Amino acid sequence: MNTTERPVPRWAYRLAHIVPLLTLPSGLWRLGLVFGSSMGMIDANGNPTYLEGLGGKVYVVSLTIFSELVALTALGLVQRWGEVAPGWIPFIGGRRVAPYAAIIPATLGALSLIAIWTYGFRDVWTDHFIPFSSTAWKALMLTCYLPLYLWGPALLVLTWAYYRRRVSATAVVASVR
Repeated sequence: MNTTERPVPRWAYRLAHIVPLLTLPSGLWRLGLVFGSSMGMIDANGNPTYLEGLGGKVYVVSLTIFSELVALTALGLVQRWGEVAPGWIPFIGGRRVAPYAAIIPATLGALSLIAIWTYGFRDVWTDHFIPFSSTAWKALMLTCYLPLYLWGPALLVLTWAYYRRRVSATAVVASVR
């Protein structure tokens, strides 16, 4: 059975399962570029811009897969494998995961995501953003990418819940003994 040492709050369990869905729309948007659409982006002359070359397409597909895999790690904050390393992992398989071995990277990752998406969309409401052939194309891109703004804060909240369950609860139990 895949149970954790202490119960995971229902809201945290649900949020952890929502996190990978936050990255999905942007990945699908990028795949549109891979399959030959300009997705409404234009160059300085007003011509559609396309993703060219195998290298660019491999990069975009790799970025999409990598983003989704990173988002899936949020599940470790609510699953048993976030407390005990799976047996198939060399050297650490079956060992207890030190809480801060998950808390520190998750916190740094969440803060990095907040910084990345805040910086990445700093010009979204100005004329310095990516040029599009129409407002509809820009709206589609923003609709697909804006959920990424929630990724960092959601990960921070999940990390806090993990901390409360794994560290705060341990301190409370130890002080009772």
